[in-house]
Amino acid sequence: MNERSSVAELAERLRREVERYPEGRKLPSSRALVERHQVSPVTVSRAIAVLAAEGLVVSRPGAGVFRSAAFAAAPAVPAAPAARPGDLSWQEIALSADSGPRDLLAAPVFATLNVPPPDVIDLNSGYPHASLLPERLLAAALARAGRRPGAWDRPPTDGLTELRGWFARDIGGTGGPIGAGDVLITAGGQSGLTVALRSLAAPGAPVLVESPTYPGILAVARAAGLRPVPVPIDADGVRTDLLAAAFEATRARVFICQPLFQNPTGAVLSPARRDEVLRIARAAGAFVVEDDFARLLAHADAPALPRPLAADDQDGVVVHLRSLTKATSPNLRVGALTARGPALQRLRATQVVDSFFVPRPLQEATLELVADPGWARHLRALGAELRDRRTAMVAALHRELPGLLGAYRPGGYHLWVRLPDGTDDGALTGAALRAGVLVTPGRPYHSAEPPAPHLRLSYAAAESPAHTAEGIHRLRLAYEQTVS
Repeated sequence: MNERSSVAELAERLRREVERYPEGRKLPSSRALVERHQVSPVTVSRAIAVLAAEGLVVSRPGAGVFRSAAFAAAPAVPAAPAARPGDLSWQEIALSADSGPRDLLAAPVFATLNVPPPDVIDLNSGYPHASLLPERLLAAALARAGRRPGAWDRPPTDGLTELRGWFARDIGGTGGPIGAGDVLITAGGQSGLTVALRSLAAPGAPVLVESPTYPGILAVARAAGLRPVPVPIDADGVRTDLLAAAFEATRARVFICQPLFQNPTGAVLSPARRDEVLRIARAAGAFVVEDDFARLLAHADAPALPRPLAADDQDGVVVHLRSLTKATSPNLRVGALTARGPALQRLRATQVVDSFFVPRPLQEATLELVADPGWARHLRALGAELRDRRTAMVAALHRELPGLLGAYRPGGYHLWVRLPDGTDDGALTGAALRAGVLVTPGRPYHSAEPPAPHLRLSYAAAESPAHTAEGIHRLRLAYEQTVS
């Protein structure tokens, strides 16, 4: 049973019990409720919070939880007559004036955020399993942040100066080309992508994207009215010969890429192509949006990482995006956009209109987190855990589905599996779910017709290396049923 349904069920049980209590009667202790209902302390706490929000109980610190007098004294409210179903058909006309159904754009993004049932192994999500996240570090950082002077004051719209300085050093290095004044704090990576693309390209304009690429990039571009144009990649990253041709053919002014552990292929842009990407973009008068989403997800056995493109850019060609979310928690929506010159002013204007600023308590907590000595230990532990899950998945693929896995890099959180020609990746994904494993079809990673069928397999969300291997075993059962 998932946590949400457990909280709702316990709240309903307690509601029936408490409504029979006299005014001011104390509820059993949390420990007693845990033992009686066989649920976790967190479930009890959240169920009590539900009843408190309804006014049914009141919590008195140090004393306990009591039946609310105000609720007991409230007169009964007669049930409202059943409302007639509204006529919502007018919305079809009102919403038809734009570019089309947004749910189709968002479907691949929703798919990556799906939480599978407890008996299904998750080889889909891009967020590490809860056991890999620094929950104690986060809790301590948030507690310390809440006690900082001015923690609940309105922050600067660009973000806290100290946090901007930390990102500048982390991205460009000490004494590098990036300063705190070149950084804009964003509400995570996806928000940063939205701000960047809406700022740098006009509606209807082409934007060059890697092919394949992260579906969230395609969704953001299309929602902004942009036209994604694919540029194929190989094991060394984007094909720079085709990138130059794409700029010439489309006159695009933006190329968005993931040079490190690219999603979904895992490719790392080669040293020779790094210089070429910057040269080609500069010659085209275009920006390179560098989505550096996986820098904190290097495995324990990875070689030294290449510098961000932004660290070698003197001319303001690169708009760099970095987020801490994947290495910390899906709820720590804190990232940074780095740009120089008028482009930064455009980014600032877009963000302030959209969301004003990133909440100060989150920024303060982030500062506390990255300054904690445990932060570096967490990243090392995360790299070791991701290595172990990757190793288990690679071994299981070679054992269960030999020949499907090509080259891979020791970083990121996923593998890109080439299926036999003619395979329906959507049908295989459905069969896999029925077999008890959630995987991702390759089709949504292409902005045009895919050249071949693929699956993306994530090892970050699995509970353990053993669960990762079991997920591949279940995938083989589905594969045998689907692929002749």
